Amino acid sequence: MPMEFNSPTKYLVFLLCAFLLFSPVSMYAQKKDFVLVLDAGHGGRDPGAIGRISKEKNINLTVIRMVGDLVERNMRNVKVVYTRKTDVFIPLEQRASVANENHADMFISVHVNSAKSKSAYGAETYTLGLAKTQANLDVAMAENAVILLEDDYQTRYKGFDPNSVDSYIMFEFMMDKYLDNSISFATYIQNQFVGAAKRYDRGVRQAGFWVLHRSACPSVLIELGFISNYNEELYLASTTGQREMAHAIYNAFVKYKNNHDRKLGYNHAADNKEVAVSTPVPAETTAAIAMEQEPATAEQSRQAPAKQMQETPDQPVFKLQIMTSASKLKQNDAGLKGLKDLDYYQEGGLYKYTVGADTDYNKINQTRKELKTKFPDAFIIAFVGDKKIPVNEALKILNR
Repeated sequence: MPMEFNSPTKYLVFLLCAFLLFSPVSMYAQKKDFVLVLDAGHGGRDPGAIGRISKEKNINLTVIRMVGDLVERNMRNVKVVYTRKTDVFIPLEQRASVANENHADMFISVHVNSAKSKSAYGAETYTLGLAKTQANLDVAMAENAVILLEDDYQTRYKGFDPNSVDSYIMFEFMMDKYLDNSISFATYIQNQFVGAAKRYDRGVRQAGFWVLHRSACPSVLIELGFISNYNEELYLASTTGQREMAHAIYNAFVKYKNNHDRKLGYNHAADNKEVAVSTPVPAETTAAIAMEQEPATAEQSRQAPAKQMQETPDQPVFKLQIMTSASKLKQNDAGLKGLKDLDYYQEGGLYKYTVGADTDYNKINQTRKELKTKFPDAFIIAFVGDKKIPVNEALKILNR
């Protein structure tokens, strides 16, 4: 039976209700959460790029978990979904399915780059598109090559060959309705990398990444830096470097989200706030990440670079902490060569490597200056016996 209106007023009320019900603002208001899918590239039997002291899969996971923690702690109206939170292998198609099944509003995939040239360095962010340079194509081929680890890849990916240039022609003819938003977000990320994290800017780029192609939402793939460049690897593998990059990605997301909300006439700016890069990552987050990554093998345990700390008198001992690793490093590891008085201690499931041990703070500080070029993130720590204490507290004890 057709709806009847006895007066113009009732008809206008009906039109207004229909507008409010089906308008973008109303539809957005009905959607409880903005869904952010975070993807740590590689994992499990796929280590990704391998450096002297680290593996890409572990760096990716640590940074993505830090980003997720920041969002969950500071953005109440955002739901975080991970493609993986542990060291497991996830097919590319399944990663995209996680985004689509959760009706994602944004997909962020984090990776670490590698190049034949040991001097290549810097951060770059990709959106989907046709690779216009050989360098961009090489990066896409390297990341897409993970599908070759899947038994049924020829069927699952419909004949797509990650090593064939011809397969990438498909991306030239794709109309990506999410491209503008993807490029905007990628630009925010690069601005944060340069401004806050002081990274070298390799720019926003486009290439044919399968995981971006299959994700039905704005999406970006971030290359944090080059693990093939040893100096940059030290940064990528350090807690400081990982924290700075995670904060940069988070702050870029805050900018994107606030702009996204304003366009829809919905303001969550009061809930979505940027955080300083110096904000520490909660201990429980870093500990959980370390425990969920691959354990040290028996071979690594037999080749520990130094013995555990022995008990010392009540007088504080200062050391220079140079790096952190999720597993024990081999004694002949290239990153440890030439170091004197090398030691390690365990904290929060991590192996933390130190150089030197002296009751004279100035001597350790001199060591820090001497190793600043090789270990720019190194810092001084203090122990009394086997107990780690704040350095300022140790100095007070010495001055009593």
